[in-house]
Amino acid sequence: MNAQTRTVVLAAGGTGGHVFPASALASEMQNRGWRVVFVTDSRGGTVGGMKDVETYHVRAGGIAGKRIIGLLRSIPELAVGTVQAWRLLRKLEPDIVVGFGGYASVPTMLAATRCNCRTAIHEQNAVLGRANRLMASRVDAIATSYTSSKAIPEGAEAYVTHTGMPVRPEIVAASNNTYPPISDGTDVSLFVMGGSQGARVLSDVIPEAINQLDPALRSRVNVVQQCRAEDMGRVRADYQNMGVTAELNTFFGDVPERLKRAHLLIGRAGASSVYEALCIGRPAILVPYPHAVDDHQSANAYAVAAAGAGWVMDQTMFTPENLSSRLKEMISAPRVLTSAAACAKKTGRVDAAVRLADMVERIVRGTNNNSHEGEAAA
Repeated sequence: MNAQTRTVVLAAGGTGGHVFPASALASEMQNRGWRVVFVTDSRGGTVGGMKDVETYHVRAGGIAGKRIIGLLRSIPELAVGTVQAWRLLRKLEPDIVVGFGGYASVPTMLAATRCNCRTAIHEQNAVLGRANRLMASRVDAIATSYTSSKAIPEGAEAYVTHTGMPVRPEIVAASNNTYPPISDGTDVSLFVMGGSQGARVLSDVIPEAINQLDPALRSRVNVVQQCRAEDMGRVRADYQNMGVTAELNTFFGDVPERLKRAHLLIGRAGASSVYEALCIGRPAILVPYPHAVDDHQSANAYAVAAAGAGWVMDQTMFTPENLSSRLKEMISAPRVLTSAAACAKKTGRVDAAVRLADMVERIVRGTNNNSHEGEAAA
């Protein structure tokens, strides 16, 4: 294949959870000599390493979590965006279009199927998102982050390939590490992440849970915690009053390094943060956001637990008493953490971008077994 003449269009919603894996694939395809074009909505193109990628914006209307009236209002936006994307694809003549979900991907993927482009989608969560679900029966292949994914339409299962979730180069580099030694006398490092906006429940529960530990255990705990700005003062005071070393911030720009130093992640179960922890090999206590569309965070969290790489605490059960008891068990028996860390490392695929790029090239060649294109070629 003369990759120098090949073009791949990537379509994704504008949030980091969709853009990060698209960016990782973009880097891999560029390294292989492909021309990469990114299509998103007005929010996209400024996060996730896509600033230097050729980018176009189309109109889009949200479809997730809306009532009927909201969906009807979105139809004109989707229609305009689909026409914009159709014109763009006719001009670009891509060899393949790959969607990463988010409602901003829908117009481009709809246009791609109508232009008879080769197509694929990648799903970051353990349950197929609504945008990807809409396209699943129309595309040539489906790539998943987890070995088992829910909500795949009947008949589309045959076109699924488990690639893992492409992660940014910093995570790949950080994955080449060993789990920090932990024994009866060592400090235990907790890394607390609450999603892009933080999570108040983590600030409410975690300091009090640590305070309820026996003094000997509590003295060994170090905390790095993401907090909302309005919670920062009281959380800092809580840790100072109990004598616990804590570094607090509203945002950490060096997550890979923080994960490397951590013994345990506590946080929400968004796709990117969960999979990055798996790739680096860090066990996690996950508290799924209860109002996530299709409860996809619970699906992510339970997939991690099924792999032996972490534990799920539903928000209704995430109390200081329950968390303190769980932390006491782990700190007192560090083999529980080291075992979960090993399972995490085994579950996360740091070569996911390579695997997804390989799948893309197979589809273009017509040799991908798990695709409509491969089926036709056979």
